[in-house]
Amino acid sequence: MLFRHARYFNKRYGKVGHLFQGRYRAILCDKDAYLLELVRYIHLNPVRAKVVRDPERYLWTSHLSYLGKDSKGLVDTDLVLGQFGANKSMGKRKYREFILEGLDGGHQEKFYEVKDQRYLGEEDFINRIEDGKRSLESVIYDIPIEVIAREVSKASGVAIERLYSLTYERKGAHGRRMVAYLARALTGQMVKDIAKHFRRSPMRISQAIIEFEERLRTEDSLRTIVARLEKDLTKQAKKKYFITIA
Repeated sequence: MLFRHARYFNKRYGKVGHLFQGRYRAILCDKDAYLLELVRYIHLNPVRAKVVRDPERYLWTSHLSYLGKDSKGLVDTDLVLGQFGANKSMGKRKYREFILEGLDGGHQEKFYEVKDQRYLGEEDFINRIEDGKRSLESVIYDIPIEVIAREVSKASGVAIERLYSLTYERKGAHGRRMVAYLARALTGQMVKDIAKHFRRSPMRISQAIIEFEERLRTEDSLRTIVARLEKDLTKQAKKKYFITIA
C-alpha cells in the first residue's frame, strides 16, 4: 500500500525515490550572523506568498510562539528572544518590531544557498568549520573587547570615540564592523554581547559582521590589516579553552 502511494506521488509530482527521500536534513547555520535574519525570512514567507498580510494571522509557523501567543510550549524561544534583551517581555516586543521591519523585503536567494549540502553561512564561517574539523580543536582567546577596539583604532586610524559614537558615521561604522568581526572570530563572543558593548541592536551588529566578511573576501588590503591584527592580538593572549569538533 505504501509503495503504491509513493509511486503515485512520484508520478503525479515528477519526483523519484522514497516518499521522504531527501526531504529532511540537518544544515549547519552560522547562527550569530544568520539566525535572526533567517528566522525573520521564514516567518515572513506566508506574507511574501500573499497567503496573509500579517504574519500573526498565519498559524503554521512558530512566529506566534515567539510572541507568547501559542500556549503549546513546543518551541524553545529563549535563544532567539535572548538576542533582543535579557527581559523576556522586552525581547518579544523587540522581536515583533524586527519581524515587521522586514515586511517590504522580497525573496533573498542567500537563504537557499546551502554550500556543500551542509552549510548556510558565509565562506569565512564555512572555512572556520572545515579548519576546525581538520585540526580537531580550535582555540579562542581571552581578549577584552576594549583591547580589540583599541588595536583596531590604531590600525585603522579611527579615533576610539568614533567607534563608540551613537551617530552613524562611515569610518566609525567600518571600525565597529572590524571590532565585531574580530571579537566573534578570536574570542567567541556572542553577537548580543558585542551589541550590548556598542549599545547597538544585535540585528545591526549581525548585519555589520556579514558586510565586513563580504569585504574581506574581495579586498586584499583589508585582509592584510585583519591578519596583522589577529597576529598581534593573539600573540600574548591567554587561551581560554579548546573546542573539540565532533
